[in-house]
Amino acid sequence: MTAPKQSPELAPSVEELEAQERRLVFPRFTYDDAWALGSLLVELARERQAPVAIDIHRAGQQLFHAALPGSSPDNDAWIARKRRVVERYGAASYLVGARFRAKGTTFEESSRLDPDVYAAHGGSFPVTVEGVGVVGAVTVSGLPQLQDHRLVVEALEHFLSRA
Repeated sequence: MTAPKQSPELAPSVEELEAQERRLVFPRFTYDDAWALGSLLVELARERQAPVAIDIHRAGQQLFHAALPGSSPDNDAWIARKRRVVERYGAASYLVGARFRAKGTTFEESSRLDPDVYAAHGGSFPVTVEGVGVVGAVTVSGLPQLQDHRLVVEALEHFLSRA
């Protein structure tokens, strides 16, 4: 007897991803906000026993970092590559990759950027401050890219609903 085929997770459309970015905007983003958001991500990841590393940067400074059981130094390398995409494009790393896929190509084939330095894979989301713009990034690595992206979005939605 063969196992039933599992349907792959439906990837959000470019429009849905852009709507997330418009919605998930901070009134301000302080050191305390970075700590609280990072701590929330750790809590969510621990509940799921997710083997992730979590990073929050603002204006070139690392404000938060945590590595949970099962994560590895490779996750830190992925974090840096995904964060650089956010810093360069001002958009979520998953959205940047989705925009290339929507054009029938890939980031790696068409961006002309070194894939050892940049990765348009899910998990890094811009920290956008109202009236200012993108000031940093919150990044998760350790799960499949769509799950990394969704974990960050879930944390941002929860955090901003309390703001």
